[in-house]
Amino acid sequence: MENKENDVSSINEKEIMDFYGYKGMSGSLVLKFRFLRTWILHSLAYSSVHSGFAIKMQRVRGVTIGNNCHISPYVLIDLVYPSLIRIGDNVTIGSNTLIFAHANPTANLSLKRNGYPRKVEPVTIKSGAVLFPGSIITAGVTIGENSLVSAGSVVFESIPDNCVVLGNPARVVKRTKE
Repeated sequence: MENKENDVSSINEKEIMDFYGYKGMSGSLVLKFRFLRTWILHSLAYSSVHSGFAIKMQRVRGVTIGNNCHISPYVLIDLVYPSLIRIGDNVTIGSNTLIFAHANPTANLSLKRNGYPRKVEPVTIKSGAVLFPGSIITAGVTIGENSLVSAGSVVFESIPDNCVVLGNPARVVKRTKE
């Protein structure tokens, strides 16, 4: 049996427990129940065709969501760190969009120890932004106010206000207004 220093699953659990301030066996149990709860709420939101219900479930998970937003079905919002996602007012999120507040080479101990540790950073989607279907938003990114993220774009860097971005990696192709 591997020791805990080389067991990637134990290392991942410890990183998450440290983030939430949990310790010991009781903390591990609380973390498991927390994930079960967030997974159930996410599952209800993920498959809902009613945007209002999806938003309500995401808010209960801890996602901050403003007024007059629309979340399409099949949107995945970070399952481990939902409280790090902040969505402004009048935001539209298209189907099959992925929003992550963390990145982690979970199964590769060598990468974790040699320059690619768990990255946990908030994601902010400012008011009026539109994420078209299939967008991927990564940890630490801010999507600017009234900006449009084209379908299938992968956003690794923050996007200024009033921009249209597309591609992988997403790049600004147009300003929406001056």
